[in-house]
Amino acid sequence: MARIADVAEEEAMLTITARPESLSLTPARTAIVVVDMQNAFASKGGMFDLAGIDISGAATAIDANKRLLTAARRAGVAVVYLQMSYKPDLSDGGDPSSPNYHKELGRVMMRERPELHGRLLIDNSWDWQIVDELKPEPDDLVIRKSRYSGFCNTDLEASLRARDISHLLFTGVATNICVDATARDAYSREFWPILIEDAMNHSGPDFNRQSTLWNFEHALGWVTKTEFVLDALRAEAVVPLPT
Repeated sequence: MARIADVAEEEAMLTITARPESLSLTPARTAIVVVDMQNAFASKGGMFDLAGIDISGAATAIDANKRLLTAARRAGVAVVYLQMSYKPDLSDGGDPSSPNYHKELGRVMMRERPELHGRLLIDNSWDWQIVDELKPEPDDLVIRKSRYSGFCNTDLEASLRARDISHLLFTGVATNICVDATARDAYSREFWPILIEDAMNHSGPDFNRQSTLWNFEHALGWVTKTEFVLDALRAEAVVPLPT
């Protein structure tokens, strides 16, 4: 299989098998970006579940993330959480002049179902919380966002630049919405986006997932699997990782 080496990283320390080519990268310049692994999108009784969206794939994604995050931390890869959130007064959710007001699921559901008002994606609510299995650790970076992309009106880019991060491994939900939006913005900002396809869950028909993965494999980045990332990270772990 072919390899692409980051031209700025002659000291690349690990190689990840991916489509369309393998990637060589340095752990210290790599971050794993966990997108919106919140009760809203991954737990029974959360916003997606209440909307009738199939969350059956969330359990597999959570398990994959648990293994990936353990390996990433031990190998010196930065861990970044993105967390979709609104203030209780919804002042950062957009007014009727904003497309977010009309299209973002939480905003729509809270208008259409008054009993849900103040419950979906609101700061410090259960729906807003990262799932228990993936709680951030003290050294992890948590970025609050109020739009699909983690780069929109946040300090994500500045935080990554300050750490000299170049490569981004993406996990989370939804593959075709917030992961897609953030990874596209990463590409346009000269980061290297790598989607870990089985550490994500999508919304809607499976062709949504397939479309996102096709776009990144062929035009916007790279696609890999949990097992390939773990194989690469184990080789660099300071402490041996469990099999």
